[in-house]
Amino acid sequence: MIAVDTNILVYAHRKDAPDHEAASTALRDLSEGSTRWAIPWACLHEFMAVVTRPRYLTTPSTQAQASEQIDAWLASPTLTTIAESGRHWLTFGALVAAGNIVGNQVHDAKIAAVCLDAGVREFWSADRDFSRYPSLRTRNPLVAA
Repeated sequence: MIAVDTNILVYAHRKDAPDHEAASTALRDLSEGSTRWAIPWACLHEFMAVVTRPRYLTTPSTQAQASEQIDAWLASPTLTTIAESGRHWLTFGALVAAGNIVGNQVHDAKIAAVCLDAGVREFWSADRDFSRYPSLRTRNPLVAA
């Protein structure tokens, strides 16, 4: 299963994002394909916060636009939403300890733990910080392999 990070969701949604076309195509291929894919709930929440934030964007998306986008992704028959499992603390704690994770890095550790516990085989992100979790295979779908 492939999981998708917040930044890919934002780029796919925002037509003014520099990587909009590549992100939009990557997500369309996932949502219309036969491969199981996932979005962590935390990434959907973060997506909503980012695209509607006036301080971050000159013309932010409205709450309704962001909700419509999430509804469209959730309509994909091959999408699974993932969240903390019963073993989350064990996985999260191991990642935090192994990487000496503190501060702003904690959110990414949470996402990595959720993905690992859900059996994600590849995590799509434009954020290189996820490389600090070697047990989670990451790929940036916005750059040629």
